[in-house]
Amino acid sequence: MKTILQKGDPQGIAMAVELLKNGEIVAIPTETVYGIAGDARRGDVVKKIFEAKGRPQDNPLIVHISDMDMLPRVVSSVPEDAKKLADAFWPGPLTIIMPKSPNISKENCAGLDSVGVRMPSDPVAHAIIAQSGIPLGAPSANLSGKPSPTSAEDVFADMDGRLPLIIDGGICARGVESTVISVLEDTPVLLRPGFVTKEEMEYVLQKPILVSSAIVDKLPEGEQPRSPGMKYKHYAPKANITIVEGDIDVFAAYVDEHGGDGVWALCFCGDEERLSAPCITYGREDDPAGQAQRLFSALRELDKNGAQTVYARCPSRDGIGLAVFNRLIRAAAFRLVQADAKP
Repeated sequence: MKTILQKGDPQGIAMAVELLKNGEIVAIPTETVYGIAGDARRGDVVKKIFEAKGRPQDNPLIVHISDMDMLPRVVSSVPEDAKKLADAFWPGPLTIIMPKSPNISKENCAGLDSVGVRMPSDPVAHAIIAQSGIPLGAPSANLSGKPSPTSAEDVFADMDGRLPLIIDGGICARGVESTVISVLEDTPVLLRPGFVTKEEMEYVLQKPILVSSAIVDKLPEGEQPRSPGMKYKHYAPKANITIVEGDIDVFAAYVDEHGGDGVWALCFCGDEERLSAPCITYGREDDPAGQAQRLFSALRELDKNGAQTVYARCPSRDGIGLAVFNRLIRAAAFRLVQADAKP
């Protein structure tokens, strides 16, 4: 299959709409990461998405809508908590898990009775959904397990020959996937952290939100995920990553002790001068939003540079920092060490 890379202009949007209406899949930009989009109502189309990604079919897809009028076609009911969250954060990087409508294919939801829904704020994504009139199932547009793509070039590197069209909408503004919250029960549960934080949602709902243990730990054996991003290893480059907790002095000493051929450091801006190993930076230590926007492209750069072993400075676990830590701990297959300062 020949893959066309097309700008997100009116011509490109029209091409995407035509393909989607004809049951094809298309890579589109969103404010979070690029996604492979297809008609969530059609199981045959959803299967094309899984095949293009090499994605396990027990991993559900998020459905993307352009306005609230589309929501009743996707869910069977809208809980009160969902209404409050949608009013506060849509369009934007928040996915809300609600009871599934029979209109949405079982393949899209991996056989679950629930569905994750979000309304992207990216203007190109919005135009494609609105003009097609199709609720679009869309996971990240990368080969399964690899770092998510934040540019059309990243998508092309993974998906050339696997789908007919990639729409180039520039660099994604957020850089990590949406926050995912379930409102299926009286107490909402945060399943995946993102730019919309737990604290912001608790303020809107005026109630506490539970945090799934799978955000920072492995999903229990045999448990089916209700959200993408809950699997054991995810977002990973070819290199083996180990996260090192500690300040720059501790980190530098650890990298020096474990250095060698093929060893790289994934660090914060300004750390480079303290490190003997070659480095890739993923933002300032005090800027978790910047870290989120940069993380996946930094992981891809490590592959381009032939890194074999990577030691990464540990981000914060607060606010948006929790989203960065969640992606990085999965990229590291949960390898985390608490390094001690030398006496």
